[in-house]
Amino acid sequence: MKRRTLGGTGISVSEYALGAMMFGAWGNNDHDESLRIVDRALDAGINVIDTADVYSQGESEEIVGKAIKGRRDDIVLATKAHGSMGPDANDGGNSRRWITRAVENSLRRLGTDHIDLFQIHRPDPATDIDETLSVLSDLVRAGKLRAIGHSTFPAEQIVEAQWTAERRGHLRFRTEQPPYSILARGVEAAVLPTAQRYGMGVLTWGPLSAGWLSGKYGKASDIDLKAGGRAALEQHKFDPALPENARKLEAVGKLSQLAEEAGLKLPHLAMAFVRSHPAVTSLIIGPRTLAQLESTLEGVDAELSEDVLDRIDEIVPPGTDLNPADSYYVPPSLADKSLRRRR
Repeated sequence: MKRRTLGGTGISVSEYALGAMMFGAWGNNDHDESLRIVDRALDAGINVIDTADVYSQGESEEIVGKAIKGRRDDIVLATKAHGSMGPDANDGGNSRRWITRAVENSLRRLGTDHIDLFQIHRPDPATDIDETLSVLSDLVRAGKLRAIGHSTFPAEQIVEAQWTAERRGHLRFRTEQPPYSILARGVEAAVLPTAQRYGMGVLTWGPLSAGWLSGKYGKASDIDLKAGGRAALEQHKFDPALPENARKLEAVGKLSQLAEEAGLKLPHLAMAFVRSHPAVTSLIIGPRTLAQLESTLEGVDAELSEDVLDRIDEIVPPGTDLNPADSYYVPPSLADKSLRRRR
């Protein structure tokens, strides 16, 4: 497994990172299999495990804590906070009040005294970024965190956070964790170049675009919106009757043919594409089963030629999200109509 340096942190990380979102009720209720997934990933040379407090409401962190017991120093441990963890409005967000509690809760569930990379899971328009950076800096200086980052931040908020850190004397965010796949290339326009400009590490997620690039969707009839699972929960991202999803289905057909011509499986082509971007430090994979992990590991050495990359650009132009919903973040200025209407 190849290694890269995580931004300016000096931390050596594997080219693939193990995402733990599927550990627990959100994906796999078999804790023993999740432990075997961690063991196999570490044996394969993966040294980064990425989770979040909100994944299965803390269950994922508890499983990861069991898995790393006795070998904590060999692992770069990453987690996140922001999402709601309780019924009260203060049980989430990016405030000093919540982040302080969230870190303590994560440390307890993970069974450790420090977190190597603590990330803010989403922007919080209700909290001044100065407030968030202030508490994170204090927690780093207290020895509870080693480095800080964020996930799914738009480019303008990345810049604001970097400037705020410099002007107010806070530690700065060292990483960004955006969604990135062949079908969701919007981050290429500004997020990835901005991260490069500030010397940030980038850990991408969703390389298979919620299963679209797994090889199981070849035609519209393969998408069953009534069968449960992700397609049923997020129909706006899967319903082939919607033009944006029809475009994804058409692209998948062309990409499948391209992968076959290149002698690769479609998922391996998809992950090799993400790894090929110079801004990307680690690609987060999120297997639900050990078999899925084994299949992913078969393609870790896949490399794409310039010709293949050019043909991918023809199928999905650079900087394009075929379905805008796959960006996973809608700015308040678009989500809240009252912000767009003078009264």
